[in-house]
Amino acid sequence: MSGVSRHAAAALEAEEEAGVTGWACPTPLGSYRYRKRRGNGAALMVDVEVFPLAVQQELPEWKEAHERERRWFTLGEAANNVDEADLGDLIRSFDTTEFRAATARTTMLGTVAQKTGISRMFGWFQKLLPQKANFFDLFEAHVATVVAGADALARLFSDGRGRQDHIREIKEREHDADEIIREVLSLVRRTFLTPFDRSAITRLVSSIDDAIDRMNGAASAIDLYDFSDFDQEMRDMVALIVDSSRVLAEAVPLLRDVGKNGKRLHELTERLVRMEGHADDIHASGVKRAYQAFGETNPMGFIVRREIFNQLERITDALEDVANEIDGVVIDHA
Repeated sequence: MSGVSRHAAAALEAEEEAGVTGWACPTPLGSYRYRKRRGNGAALMVDVEVFPLAVQQELPEWKEAHERERRWFTLGEAANNVDEADLGDLIRSFDTTEFRAATARTTMLGTVAQKTGISRMFGWFQKLLPQKANFFDLFEAHVATVVAGADALARLFSDGRGRQDHIREIKEREHDADEIIREVLSLVRRTFLTPFDRSAITRLVSSIDDAIDRMNGAASAIDLYDFSDFDQEMRDMVALIVDSSRVLAEAVPLLRDVGKNGKRLHELTERLVRMEGHADDIHASGVKRAYQAFGETNPMGFIVRREIFNQLERITDALEDVANEIDGVVIDHA
Protein backbone atom coordinates (compact mmCIF):
# COMPACT_ATOMS: atom_id res chain seq x y z
CA MET A 1 0.00 0.00 0.00
CA SER A 2 1.49 3.31 -1.05
CA GLY A 3 2.62 5.41 1.90
CA VAL A 4 1.92 2.65 4.45
CA SER A 5 4.59 0.61 6.22
CA ARG A 6 4.57 -3.13 5.63
CA HIS A 7 3.50 -4.12 9.14
CA ALA A 8 0.76 -1.46 9.13
CA ALA A 9 -0.47 -2.81 5.79
CA ALA A 10 -0.55 -6.30 7.31
CA ALA A 11 -2.61 -5.00 10.24
CA LEU A 12 -5.08 -3.36 7.85
CA GLU A 13 -5.40 -6.63 5.94
CA ALA A 14 -6.10 -8.48 9.18
CA GLU A 15 -8.83 -5.99 10.04
CA GLU A 16 -10.43 -6.17 6.59
CA GLU A 17 -10.21 -9.96 6.18
CA ALA A 18 -10.57 -11.30 9.73
CA GLY A 19 -12.13 -8.40 11.64
CA VAL A 20 -9.37 -8.24 14.26
CA THR A 21 -7.42 -5.19 15.44
CA GLY A 22 -4.38 -4.83 17.67
CA TRP A 23 -0.68 -4.19 17.63
CA ALA A 24 1.42 -5.34 14.68
CA CYS A 25 5.09 -5.93 15.32
CA PRO A 26 7.27 -4.05 12.78
CA THR A 27 9.70 -6.99 12.62
CA PRO A 28 8.42 -9.87 10.51
CA LEU A 29 8.56 -13.48 11.65
CA GLY A 30 10.01 -14.31 8.27
CA SER A 31 9.01 -14.54 4.65
CA TYR A 32 8.00 -17.08 2.04
CA ARG A 33 7.23 -17.27 -1.65
CA TYR A 34 4.34 -18.80 -3.51
CA ARG A 35 2.60 -18.55 -6.85
CA LYS A 36 -0.56 -16.48 -6.76
CA ARG A 37 -3.16 -17.13 -9.41
CA ARG A 38 -4.50 -13.91 -10.91
CA GLY A 39 -7.87 -13.41 -12.51
CA ASN A 40 -6.33 -13.57 -15.98
CA GLY A 41 -4.96 -17.06 -15.30
CA ALA A 42 -1.30 -16.08 -14.78
CA ALA A 43 0.45 -17.69 -11.81
CA LEU A 44 3.14 -15.26 -10.65
CA MET A 45 5.65 -15.50 -7.84
CA VAL A 46 4.74 -13.36 -4.83
CA ASP A 47 6.99 -12.49 -1.88
CA VAL A 48 5.14 -12.43 1.45
CA GLU A 49 6.36 -11.15 4.81
CA VAL A 50 4.57 -12.47 7.89
CA PHE A 51 4.05 -10.14 10.87
CA PRO A 52 2.79 -11.10 14.34
CA LEU A 53 -0.31 -9.22 15.51
CA ALA A 54 -1.33 -9.03 19.17
CA VAL A 55 -5.11 -9.04 18.87
CA GLN A 56 -6.88 -6.53 21.11
CA GLN A 57 -10.38 -6.64 19.67
CA GLU A 58 -12.63 -8.83 17.55
CA LEU A 59 -15.00 -6.70 15.51
CA PRO A 60 -18.63 -7.90 15.22
CA GLU A 61 -18.71 -6.61 11.64
CA TRP A 62 -15.88 -6.12 9.14
CA LYS A 63 -15.31 -5.47 5.46
CA GLU A 64 -15.04 -9.06 4.22
CA ALA A 65 -17.27 -10.77 6.78
CA HIS A 66 -19.54 -12.00 4.00
CA GLU A 67 -16.58 -13.69 2.26
CA ARG A 68 -14.91 -15.48 5.18
CA GLU A 69 -15.53 -17.36 8.39
CA ARG A 70 -13.44 -16.27 11.37
CA ARG A 71 -12.10 -19.14 13.45
CA TRP A 72 -9.29 -19.52 15.99
CA PHE A 73 -6.71 -22.30 15.74
CA THR A 74 -3.81 -23.51 17.79
CA LEU A 75 -0.46 -22.89 16.12
CA GLY A 76 -0.14 -26.55 15.17
CA GLU A 77 -3.64 -26.65 13.68
CA ALA A 78 -3.04 -23.43 11.77
CA ALA A 79 0.25 -24.69 10.37
CA ASN A 80 -1.42 -27.88 9.17
CA ASN A 81 -4.26 -25.99 7.49
CA VAL A 82 -2.29 -23.59 5.30
CA ASP A 83 -1.30 -24.60 1.77
CA GLU A 84 2.24 -23.18 1.78
CA ALA A 85 4.77 -25.36 3.62
CA ASP A 86 7.06 -22.43 4.42
CA LEU A 87 4.18 -20.47 5.93
CA GLY A 88 3.36 -23.50 8.05
CA ASP A 89 6.94 -23.50 9.31
CA LEU A 90 6.73 -19.81 10.19
CA ILE A 91 3.54 -20.41 12.14
CA ARG A 92 5.12 -23.30 14.02
CA SER A 93 8.24 -21.27 14.74
CA PHE A 94 6.09 -18.64 16.49
CA ASP A 95 5.80 -21.17 19.32
CA THR A 96 9.21 -21.57 20.93
CA THR A 97 8.49 -25.21 21.76
CA GLU A 98 8.14 -25.99 18.07
CA PHE A 99 10.96 -23.80 16.80
CA ARG A 100 13.50 -26.61 16.63
CA ALA A 101 11.20 -28.81 14.55
CA ALA A 102 10.38 -25.98 12.19
CA THR A 103 13.98 -25.00 11.56
CA ALA A 104 14.99 -28.63 11.09
CA ARG A 105 12.45 -29.24 8.33
CA THR A 106 14.09 -31.34 5.62
CA THR A 107 13.08 -30.77 2.03
CA MET A 108 13.98 -32.85 -0.99
CA LEU A 109 16.97 -30.61 -1.69
CA GLY A 110 18.00 -30.81 1.93
CA THR A 111 18.18 -34.57 1.59
CA VAL A 112 20.17 -34.25 -1.64
CA ALA A 113 22.55 -31.85 0.11
CA GLN A 114 23.11 -34.28 2.96
CA LYS A 115 23.86 -37.19 0.64
CA THR A 116 25.80 -35.43 -2.08
CA GLY A 117 27.15 -32.20 -0.61
CA ILE A 118 25.16 -30.07 -3.05
CA SER A 119 24.30 -26.68 -1.59
CA ARG A 120 20.65 -26.03 -0.78
CA MET A 121 18.87 -23.55 -2.98
CA PHE A 122 16.42 -20.86 -2.02
CA GLY A 123 13.16 -21.79 -0.32
CA TRP A 124 10.90 -20.82 -3.22
CA PHE A 125 12.73 -23.24 -5.48
CA GLN A 126 12.73 -26.05 -2.91
CA LYS A 127 8.93 -26.03 -2.94
CA LEU A 128 8.93 -26.69 -6.68
CA LEU A 129 10.60 -30.05 -6.15
CA PRO A 130 9.23 -33.28 -4.67
CA GLN A 131 10.25 -34.54 -1.24
CA LYS A 132 12.27 -37.64 -2.22
CA ALA A 133 15.74 -37.18 -3.65
CA ASN A 134 16.26 -38.97 -6.95
CA PHE A 135 16.72 -38.21 -10.62
CA PHE A 136 13.14 -39.07 -11.51
CA ASP A 137 11.76 -36.44 -9.13
CA LEU A 138 13.95 -33.87 -10.85
CA PHE A 139 12.93 -35.04 -14.35
CA GLU A 140 9.28 -34.69 -13.43
CA ALA A 141 9.79 -31.27 -11.84
CA HIS A 142 11.63 -30.21 -15.00
CA VAL A 143 8.76 -31.27 -17.24
CA ALA A 144 6.33 -29.50 -14.90
CA THR A 145 8.00 -26.21 -15.87
CA VAL A 146 7.40 -27.03 -19.54
CA VAL A 147 3.71 -27.76 -18.92
CA ALA A 148 3.30 -24.54 -16.94
CA GLY A 149 5.16 -22.57 -19.60
CA ALA A 150 2.94 -24.00 -22.33
CA ASP A 151 -0.19 -23.08 -20.38
CA ALA A 152 1.08 -19.51 -19.94
CA LEU A 153 1.93 -19.37 -23.65
CA ALA A 154 -1.63 -20.44 -24.47
CA ARG A 155 -3.05 -17.67 -22.30
CA LEU A 156 -0.72 -15.19 -23.99
CA PHE A 157 -2.03 -16.19 -27.42
CA SER A 158 -5.68 -16.43 -26.40
CA ASP A 159 -6.41 -12.74 -25.77
CA GLY A 160 -4.77 -9.44 -24.91
CA ARG A 161 -5.51 -9.45 -21.21
CA GLY A 162 -2.57 -9.60 -18.85
CA ARG A 163 0.00 -10.14 -21.59
CA GLN A 164 2.88 -8.87 -19.45
CA ASP A 165 1.88 -11.24 -16.66
CA HIS A 166 1.92 -14.20 -19.03
CA ILE A 167 5.29 -13.16 -20.48
CA ARG A 168 6.68 -12.76 -17.00
CA GLU A 169 5.39 -16.16 -15.92
CA ILE A 170 7.05 -17.88 -18.87
CA LYS A 171 10.33 -16.20 -17.97
CA GLU A 172 9.95 -17.33 -14.34
CA ARG A 173 9.23 -20.89 -15.42
CA GLU A 174 12.36 -20.81 -17.57
CA HIS A 175 14.37 -19.70 -14.55
CA ASP A 176 12.85 -22.56 -12.53
CA ALA A 177 13.98 -24.97 -15.24
CA ASP A 178 17.50 -23.55 -15.17
CA GLU A 179 17.73 -24.24 -11.44
CA ILE A 180 16.55 -27.81 -11.95
CA ILE A 181 18.97 -28.64 -14.75
CA ARG A 182 21.85 -27.30 -12.65
CA GLU A 183 20.72 -29.58 -9.83
CA VAL A 184 20.54 -32.59 -12.15
CA LEU A 185 23.97 -31.98 -13.62
CA SER A 186 25.46 -31.59 -10.16
CA LEU A 187 23.77 -34.79 -9.06
CA VAL A 188 25.13 -36.63 -12.10
CA ARG A 189 28.67 -35.61 -11.19
CA ARG A 190 28.29 -36.60 -7.55
CA THR A 191 26.33 -39.83 -7.85
CA PHE A 192 28.09 -43.16 -8.35
CA LEU A 193 25.07 -45.12 -9.64
CA THR A 194 22.62 -43.42 -12.01
CA PRO A 195 19.32 -44.88 -13.27
CA PHE A 196 20.63 -44.94 -16.83
CA ASP A 197 23.63 -43.73 -18.79
CA ARG A 198 24.99 -40.36 -17.67
CA SER A 199 25.13 -38.99 -21.20
CA ALA A 200 21.49 -40.01 -21.71
CA ILE A 201 20.51 -38.14 -18.56
CA THR A 202 22.31 -34.97 -19.61
CA ARG A 203 20.85 -35.13 -23.12
CA LEU A 204 17.35 -35.66 -21.73
CA VAL A 205 17.42 -32.73 -19.31
CA SER A 206 19.12 -30.53 -21.91
CA SER A 207 16.34 -31.23 -24.39
CA ILE A 208 13.67 -30.52 -21.76
CA ASP A 209 15.44 -27.29 -20.87
CA ASP A 210 15.61 -26.31 -24.53
CA ALA A 211 11.82 -26.62 -24.80
CA ILE A 212 11.14 -24.10 -22.04
CA ASP A 213 13.97 -21.89 -23.37
CA ARG A 214 12.21 -21.80 -26.73
CA MET A 215 8.93 -20.84 -25.06
CA ASN A 216 10.73 -17.98 -23.38
CA GLY A 217 12.16 -17.00 -26.76
CA ALA A 218 8.69 -16.86 -28.29
CA ALA A 219 7.35 -14.76 -25.41
CA SER A 220 10.34 -12.42 -25.68
CA ALA A 221 9.74 -11.96 -29.41
CA ILE A 222 6.09 -11.12 -28.81
CA ASP A 223 7.17 -8.61 -26.18
CA LEU A 224 9.90 -7.13 -28.39
CA TYR A 225 7.60 -6.57 -31.37
CA ASP A 226 4.57 -5.75 -29.19
CA PHE A 227 2.70 -8.26 -31.32
CA SER A 228 -0.89 -9.27 -30.58
CA ASP A 229 -2.49 -9.86 -34.00
CA PHE A 230 -2.20 -13.62 -33.75
CA ASP A 231 -3.12 -15.71 -36.79
CA GLN A 232 -5.22 -18.84 -36.43
CA GLU A 233 -2.27 -20.95 -37.51
CA MET A 234 -0.26 -19.50 -34.62
CA ARG A 235 -2.96 -20.46 -32.16
CA ASP A 236 -3.13 -23.93 -33.70
CA MET A 237 0.61 -24.38 -33.18
CA VAL A 238 0.27 -23.24 -29.57
CA ALA A 239 -2.50 -25.79 -29.07
CA LEU A 240 -0.12 -28.47 -30.32
CA ILE A 241 2.55 -27.22 -27.94
CA VAL A 242 0.16 -27.46 -25.00
CA ASP A 243 -0.89 -30.98 -25.93
CA SER A 244 2.71 -32.06 -26.55
CA SER A 245 3.68 -30.78 -23.13
CA ARG A 246 0.94 -32.80 -21.48
CA VAL A 247 2.04 -35.92 -23.36
CA LEU A 248 5.54 -35.36 -22.00
CA ALA A 249 4.08 -34.98 -18.53
CA GLU A 250 2.59 -38.45 -18.93
CA ALA A 251 5.71 -39.97 -20.47
CA VAL A 252 8.45 -38.81 -18.11
CA PRO A 253 7.11 -40.50 -14.94
CA LEU A 254 7.04 -43.78 -16.87
CA LEU A 255 10.84 -43.65 -17.05
CA ARG A 256 10.88 -44.88 -13.46
CA ASP A 257 10.31 -48.37 -14.90
CA VAL A 258 11.38 -48.39 -18.53
CA GLY A 259 11.15 -52.17 -18.84
CA LYS A 260 7.52 -52.24 -17.75
CA ASN A 261 6.47 -49.06 -19.57
CA GLY A 262 8.50 -49.34 -22.77
CA LYS A 263 5.51 -49.95 -25.03
CA ARG A 264 3.53 -47.03 -23.66
CA LEU A 265 6.55 -44.75 -23.82
CA HIS A 266 7.03 -45.62 -27.47
CA GLU A 267 3.37 -44.85 -28.18
CA LEU A 268 3.69 -41.45 -26.53
CA THR A 269 6.90 -40.52 -28.32
CA GLU A 270 5.37 -41.55 -31.65
CA ARG A 271 2.48 -39.22 -30.89
CA LEU A 272 4.88 -36.38 -30.18
CA VAL A 273 6.69 -36.96 -33.48
CA ARG A 274 3.36 -36.92 -35.33
CA MET A 275 2.36 -33.67 -33.66
CA GLU A 276 5.67 -32.08 -34.62
CA GLY A 277 5.06 -33.09 -38.24
CA HIS A 278 1.60 -31.56 -38.06
CA ALA A 279 3.09 -28.39 -36.61
CA ASP A 280 5.48 -28.18 -39.57
CA ASP A 281 2.52 -28.28 -41.96
CA ILE A 282 0.68 -25.58 -40.02
CA HIS A 283 3.84 -23.47 -39.91
CA ALA A 284 4.30 -23.67 -43.67
CA SER A 285 0.65 -22.83 -44.31
CA GLY A 286 0.71 -19.90 -41.89
CA VAL A 287 3.89 -18.37 -43.30
CA LYS A 288 2.55 -18.71 -46.83
CA ARG A 289 -0.74 -17.04 -45.93
CA ALA A 290 1.11 -14.25 -44.12
CA TYR A 291 3.29 -13.63 -47.17
CA GLN A 292 0.25 -13.47 -49.44
CA ALA A 293 -1.43 -10.98 -47.12
CA PHE A 294 1.54 -8.79 -46.17
CA GLY A 295 4.54 -9.67 -48.37
CA GLU A 296 4.10 -6.83 -50.85
CA THR A 297 2.07 -4.27 -48.93
CA ASN A 298 3.62 -4.56 -45.47
CA PRO A 299 7.02 -6.32 -45.58
CA MET A 300 7.81 -5.57 -41.92
CA GLY A 301 4.46 -7.00 -40.87
CA PHE A 302 5.33 -10.20 -42.75
CA ILE A 303 8.82 -10.38 -41.22
CA VAL A 304 7.43 -10.09 -37.70
CA ARG A 305 4.80 -12.74 -38.36
CA ARG A 306 7.37 -15.08 -39.85
CA GLU A 307 9.54 -14.61 -36.75
CA ILE A 308 6.66 -15.54 -34.44
CA PHE A 309 5.92 -18.60 -36.56
CA ASN A 310 9.58 -19.60 -36.49
CA GLN A 311 9.73 -19.23 -32.73
CA LEU A 312 6.73 -21.53 -32.34
CA GLU A 313 8.25 -24.05 -34.73
CA ARG A 314 11.42 -24.13 -32.63
CA ILE A 315 9.32 -25.06 -29.60
CA THR A 316 7.71 -28.00 -31.39
CA ASP A 317 11.13 -29.10 -32.66
CA ALA A 318 12.48 -29.00 -29.10
CA LEU A 319 9.57 -31.07 -27.82
CA GLU A 320 10.24 -33.64 -30.53
CA ASP A 321 13.88 -33.72 -29.40
CA VAL A 322 12.70 -34.67 -25.91
CA ALA A 323 10.66 -37.48 -27.44
CA ASN A 324 13.72 -38.72 -29.32
CA GLU A 325 15.80 -38.73 -26.14
CA ILE A 326 13.11 -40.72 -24.35
CA ASP A 327 13.02 -43.16 -27.26
CA GLY A 328 16.77 -43.60 -26.94
CA VAL A 329 16.40 -44.51 -23.27
CA VAL A 330 13.67 -47.00 -24.15
CA ILE A 331 15.81 -48.63 -26.83
CA ASP A 332 18.76 -48.95 -24.47
CA HIS A 333 16.89 -50.15 -21.38
CA ALA A 334 13.52 -51.67 -22.29
